[in-house]
Amino acid sequence: MAHFAELDTNNVVLRVIVVSNADTADVSGAEKEEIGVAFCNRLLGGTWKQTSYNANIRKRYAGIGYTYDAGRDVFITPQPYPSWALDENTDWQAPVPMPTDGNRYSWDEDTLAWVETTSSV
Repeated sequence: MAHFAELDTNNVVLRVIVVSNADTADVSGAEKEEIGVAFCNRLLGGTWKQTSYNANIRKRYAGIGYTYDAGRDVFITPQPYPSWALDENTDWQAPVPMPTDGNRYSWDEDTLAWVETTSSV
């Protein structure tokens, strides 16, 4: 099965659908993205990009609200907090690195700091 993400005019993912391999293959049986895109377009209209459940293409599996970056040919997750910036690997990074002392932390956007969380066992 192949997966395709529908994009809006801003390249934001609207939905992801599953398409039969038969609807993405050429006459020799080789899967081709352009065949799957044409199938999705005939069936539902819109703009489509293939995504990989195993993250084999476009860095990660697309989800609703993700953005397709055409220049990098990757799907980017939504920005988790306004202060976070996208790095060169298309991953969001906090302005302060999370401590690596083995404790659990959550991000506090108001203070722009990591706050240790307590967990009850």
